[in-house]
Amino acid sequence: MELTITLERLEQRVQLFGPADVNLRLLRDICQVHVTARDGRIRITGDKEGVAKAARLLELMQKQLRRTDYISEADMKQLIQETAATLSREDQQLLTVYVQGRRIGSRSEGQEKYIDAIQQHDLVFCTGPAGTGKTYLAVACAVAMLKRRRIRRIVLARPAVEAGEKLGFLPGDMQAKVNPYLRPLFDALGDMMEYSQIKRFMVDDIIEVIPLAFMRGRTLNEALVILDEAQNTTIAQMLMFLTRLGHDSKMVVTGDDSQSDLAPNQKSGLIDGMTRLRGIKGVACIRLTEADIVRHRLVQNIVKAYENYNHNNHD
Repeated sequence: MELTITLERLEQRVQLFGPADVNLRLLRDICQVHVTARDGRIRITGDKEGVAKAARLLELMQKQLRRTDYISEADMKQLIQETAATLSREDQQLLTVYVQGRRIGSRSEGQEKYIDAIQQHDLVFCTGPAGTGKTYLAVACAVAMLKRRRIRRIVLARPAVEAGEKLGFLPGDMQAKVNPYLRPLFDALGDMMEYSQIKRFMVDDIIEVIPLAFMRGRTLNEALVILDEAQNTTIAQMLMFLTRLGHDSKMVVTGDDSQSDLAPNQKSGLIDGMTRLRGIKGVACIRLTEADIVRHRLVQNIVKAYENYNHNNHD
């Protein structure tokens, strides 16, 4: 596995690496990885456990330099012990992401099954009404796995079906055109990471937030790939998306199968995909209900009222 980390403060690289790169050599020897540094970036190569340990140690070293201007030999020993203890604690739980000091976790039985499915399967379909945490928890799992170096990148995709994927009719450059459709994904990320870190990760292609149409022809390795609003994909689009899955990667497909912006004669790729793939080893299908809604207390009642109305009028 290979991981590239951008230094927070390039001017502190001498203090970070230590005299004659002694800290960098110690990190290499302790974690049993190969380390190269150039132009403010550190490339770490080795097995997954070693790379994860080295990346966490480097993170703690940079954190130390925010408080002091020097890392002593005693500091390095303490940071190595702290790294081992932190990784040991994190092995006991999938989610290690915090929002406003509170660790993100399941708030219902359905959400707990969803998180477990993401941990245990390579492809997870999750359907349910708005507010059940389908997208939010998937992003949280992705951020947690990225922090622990279980993946190298996060890819978030969404179909821009509201514009019929014909973004040329919208004003502005491409980024401005797609931002309205990708905003919910940025919002979830913004809850879990600092804006400066998100921006840095996007520059380094560690985090990618893109319209579904941009995924054609790619293979995504060592990534967690999330497709949001999947009820708005066609069967062909869903097949295209699912076949992007590469080595050591996971995919999470989320959507509300009771809503679709597709034409009336088009079958949703989400429903079709779940029907075809249910029961295949490595694939999980999770259904969240109004009991799993975690937004404002009224949302649960609103969803139930609309479901009852549609059911009564259909009959």
